[in-house]
Amino acid sequence: MDTADTHNVIKNSIAVIPVIIAMVFLFSSCKKKIDMTDDIADRKIIPQLRADSITTIISDSGIIRYRIFATKWDVYDKADTPYWDFPEGLHFEKFNENYDIDAQIDCRKAIYYQKMEIWKLNDSVRAINLQGEQFETEELYWNQKTERVYSDSAIRIIQEDKIINGIGFTSNQTFSKYEIKNPYGIIPVDSEEQDTTATDTTGNSTD
Repeated sequence: MDTADTHNVIKNSIAVIPVIIAMVFLFSSCKKKIDMTDDIADRKIIPQLRADSITTIISDSGIIRYRIFATKWDVYDKADTPYWDFPEGLHFEKFNENYDIDAQIDCRKAIYYQKMEIWKLNDSVRAINLQGEQFETEELYWNQKTERVYSDSAIRIIQEDKIINGIGFTSNQTFSKYEIKNPYGIIPVDSEEQDTTATDTTGNSTD
């Protein structure tokens, strides 16, 4: 190879080097952006906080309102709709102004949507009010802002002398004033074998 050819090869090689460097930089930048995007996506599905065997008290204006017992509690603060997840359920107690428990709720799964202040309770939901009445359903919502409890699922209310069945339910948050939307049967407690087609003509169980 003569001097002129050698000079041309060196010249061409020098010209290619910046292109290679630029490609490497561009590839690195793209990879970094992809990694960041993955991190952001993962952040929505990875809990910020994970706790086991918790007991927590929720207060409002310095007054204790609720107490929660749960075996697992995950907080997803970066989700599109931030929420708390209780994948193994919870036991919930509500206090009145005298710090007496005026309502209790148990369920096997629960989610709390923080911004909306709505609880979604699922799987063997059971609530007990101050009068000892027991409410059983598979899904129950509780809106803390409106202080209302509601469900579109089948509901079973066990009272001292009878059991009331129906579809759909609304109540105040202490379960002391409630209404069954579509009642379909009342069973006397001492004779459950009787016909379950008896109808609750009022739809209201109590005041």
